[in-house]
Amino acid sequence: MIKRIPVSALKVGMYITDLNNDWIPHNQTRKKGVIRREETIEKIRLMGVKHVYIDASKGLDCQDAEPAVEVDQRNEAALERAGELTPALRSQIDLADEMVKAQRVHAQAQGLVSEFMHHMKMGTAIEVAPIHQLADELQCSVLRNANALSCLGRIREKDNYLLEHSVNLSVLMSLFGSHRELSRDVLHQTIVGALLHDIGKILTPDEILHKPGRLTTEEFEVMKMHARYSRDILASTEGIGEIALLTAAQHHEKLDGTGYPEGLKGQEISEYGRMVAITDVYDAITADRVYHKGITPVQGLKKLLEWSGDHLDPMLVKEFIRCIGLYPIGSLVLLESGRLGVVVETNEDDQRLPVVRVMYHTRFRQPITVQTLDLSRPGNQDRIVKAVDPADYKLDIRKFLA
Repeated sequence: MIKRIPVSALKVGMYITDLNNDWIPHNQTRKKGVIRREETIEKIRLMGVKHVYIDASKGLDCQDAEPAVEVDQRNEAALERAGELTPALRSQIDLADEMVKAQRVHAQAQGLVSEFMHHMKMGTAIEVAPIHQLADELQCSVLRNANALSCLGRIREKDNYLLEHSVNLSVLMSLFGSHRELSRDVLHQTIVGALLHDIGKILTPDEILHKPGRLTTEEFEVMKMHARYSRDILASTEGIGEIALLTAAQHHEKLDGTGYPEGLKGQEISEYGRMVAITDVYDAITADRVYHKGITPVQGLKKLLEWSGDHLDPMLVKEFIRCIGLYPIGSLVLLESGRLGVVVETNEDDQRLPVVRVMYHTRFRQPITVQTLDLSRPGNQDRIVKAVDPADYKLDIRKFLA
């Protein structure tokens, strides 16, 4: 049986199935296997891990263990409670009308961030005005209809993670900040900070930055330096505000002080740093990368709840769930009819009733004619049973989002 135990109860002879540390986005430590040395337990503790999952059938058991099923049920209940409130942000125009504009802005964002990083790396003169203009366009698109950029954020290629992550993080921060009704200037700065939060990776050696296998302990320490580099680069760049700087510099800080680069704790981390830490982890754990298979959006939200308190701000996590929905854009859901649908629009009045694009029937185990279905429309009899993993049905949901 798979169980969750506190790290303090971990012993030599236990079999770990999950280190439960994907909140460290760049960490590639081996996650499974028998604990054979006390030194291994100390390394796990030093990473800031609070709980791990063990398989009692493959190693020693533990009296302080909690069945993984019960943990998931508790996270599911917490997710339901967090999703009861309706989002504060409401769409101004239809999704189809915004999608064309959003595609242009999204493509422009990737190109501009790439160009900005290239100029920084080459030491040539840079112009921050286009970054500010882009931040305004992202902000306006989210205010018109956040679903458009959210859809595009789920259509990504694992080999282009660095650029897509920076753009998607700016979209998530725009959505989160708009939902929290930050002032226009503050929101603008958080978007700029999110766009440039990984700029420090230009100083990370390519053999570490693009290494397909696990990083050694020494390599991981080098990788972690990118957050400090981002802070220093932006601090010396004219036209970057203090809030943008904090957003970029603190995206890996954690409430319990186990984050980096400064190991800040609790309220030492700015509000914007605590916000971007949530969006950064969520986007990282739900994305496919060369060395990491992303989890589903709903699974990602459950993990945010599980890591609340120790690493992430609990109140802000609940606010984040409220703003992106109980079933975030890109979630694959099973309907009562047996059909599968990918969520393409959230519902502003009832998060349980989004707009989905159905394309597969589980009872017949075959594709069906693609149809867009608004579950909130009068006369509709279908309802969501649960979120499911596209991998279980060998589906690539990206082609159904745009």
